[in-house]
Amino acid sequence: MVDQTRSPIPLDVFTRGTHSSRSAGLTGPGGGFRLDGPLKVAFAGRTSTEDKQDPTLSLPRQLANCQNALHTALPGRAVIVAHFYDIESGRKDLAARGFGRGHERFNIPVPRDGGIQDLLLEAAQPERRFDAVICESVDRIARRTYVGTQIENTLEKLGIPLWASDEPIALNGKRSSQVLTRRVKQGVAEWYVLEMLEKAWGGFEVHTEQGFNVGRPPYGYLPQKVPHPVIARREQGATKHVLAPDPVRGPVVQVIFEIRVSERLGYQAIADRLNVDLKQYLPPVATAKHRSVGKWTYSSVREVLTNPKYTGYMVWNRKATTSAGGRNNPPEAWIWSGAPTHPALVSVEVFTDAQRVARDRQGSRSNSGPNTAHSDTRRSYALRSYMTCGLCGRRMFGKESRGRIYYICRPARAYRPEGHPASIWVREEPLLAGLTEFFNREVFGPHRRERLRAMIARLDDSHLIEHRERLVAVERQIAELKRRKERVLDSLEAAEEPTPAFVNSINERTTRISADLEAKQAALRELREATPVAPCPELLEQCPTGTVDLELLPEAVLRRLLDAFAVQMRHDQEGNRVDVQVTITPEMADMRLRAAHVAIAGDGGGADGDLAAMRVVPPTGFEPALPP
Repeated sequence: MVDQTRSPIPLDVFTRGTHSSRSAGLTGPGGGFRLDGPLKVAFAGRTSTEDKQDPTLSLPRQLANCQNALHTALPGRAVIVAHFYDIESGRKDLAARGFGRGHERFNIPVPRDGGIQDLLLEAAQPERRFDAVICESVDRIARRTYVGTQIENTLEKLGIPLWASDEPIALNGKRSSQVLTRRVKQGVAEWYVLEMLEKAWGGFEVHTEQGFNVGRPPYGYLPQKVPHPVIARREQGATKHVLAPDPVRGPVVQVIFEIRVSERLGYQAIADRLNVDLKQYLPPVATAKHRSVGKWTYSSVREVLTNPKYTGYMVWNRKATTSAGGRNNPPEAWIWSGAPTHPALVSVEVFTDAQRVARDRQGSRSNSGPNTAHSDTRRSYALRSYMTCGLCGRRMFGKESRGRIYYICRPARAYRPEGHPASIWVREEPLLAGLTEFFNREVFGPHRRERLRAMIARLDDSHLIEHRERLVAVERQIAELKRRKERVLDSLEAAEEPTPAFVNSINERTTRISADLEAKQAALRELREATPVAPCPELLEQCPTGTVDLELLPEAVLRRLLDAFAVQMRHDQEGNRVDVQVTITPEMADMRLRAAHVAIAGDGGGADGDLAAMRVVPPTGFEPALPP
């Protein structure tokens, strides 16, 4: 209020200054304001979560404290005319605040005119109902100092003071002590939240290291309860749990991984196969049982294949459950136990192979035939998903032009590497002919053993030795960077009175070392993933002998054969050739043998019971028999 009794001249005789209908603020130490009647105040409240706090108790208490503060500071001169409150975390950004609907789940004995966004929206209107805003304490506005001062500054620009019931309320515009007190309290509140979060994070890390599971056990495991280590919690019936294999669903997980690694099928294709026998392959049940669909789905298969807990290691923080609405965190943010903590359902190697299938299959279908998802599709392309461009690494797509089939790489200009033509076209006919020759000579040919032994004899172990040396060198560099970081921090601790310049220098050096360390750790992961293996000729000898014409095979049989041998075809633009790579592993032995026998013997294993149109070569070396 402006006190007119101190002016010897009536103030209404003077010409008024510039007046804005949107702001009642006046010049001075902090700006007072003119009032014609009682002071109209809006209440701003907040509770953090609807499951850990009781809004029916918290919000009425906040409102009562605000009313008492106004009655004490401004007896009979202030009245609360509007009520704004939310049930949400105070650590959210302002743009994400005020949109929750948690208040609808409670019968709160406080009328609600909206949330924080509604308060700010009405504050910007000329016909707003209130002149000031009051909260119980400033941390009810926000738990982060930046967001709290952002709201406070927004209101201040509109001529609306923000008061707190535990702070002095003054109308004379003098706010210096109030601002100091508020900033200290905001800093303490933010420090308290961050400290609690850091301690809770550390607790979860130890919890994970000890092998205790957080949340619902993944499909294939049962919760094995153990007594809570805290006596008081134990007496209340609290428990922790570790993971134990489910004798019924555990084998289903192993089947899923076996299909994924051996047949390289997509998530939906695996789900379709499991759904054929739901009694043997029991589907998952959702936490809310009414949401269960009673069968395997794309997402349920994906959840199994991407969960690293099946390797026996406990993993936490895969999803930002509370901070980002269940968004998947990057693998670098996951917390792992240092050693296996529960029985594994699959080995680390099998799990890793399954992840590589996902990387190789990204954007590719499992089924043969045309893509029914696109109405314009007229035909299918036998070598789709196997052909990649050697210049950009992208998968080439099929296209028919003038009666001929081509595989094309046509990246957008922004993603086209230097030297990459606008488009690359490769005909299918010579590709199938070359691939047929490769299989008949190197895989099914009668002299394949001699050819492989001759090739191995020309090789040496230099690539293995070089890879091992690179691994050791990177590990040594990582250890040295860690030591350097420790020495830099030790120098800061040893300084008795470090200057700001010295501290800034330490921070800059630590940041550079941390960046180098992160880069070296990423390089180490890549080297470990690309570890070369020694050749094993015995695996090739398990394949049958014969010849096959891939152009005559039904598409389903052809793709089954190519998947069994993990065929990869890479086009070399400069040499105008296609490099073919097949991978033979013990895990794929059964599928490989079945696919090879179907392709060579034509035993009816093709799609729709079709016989494979093959030419069988007896091991004696006679001319092949032509198909009928």
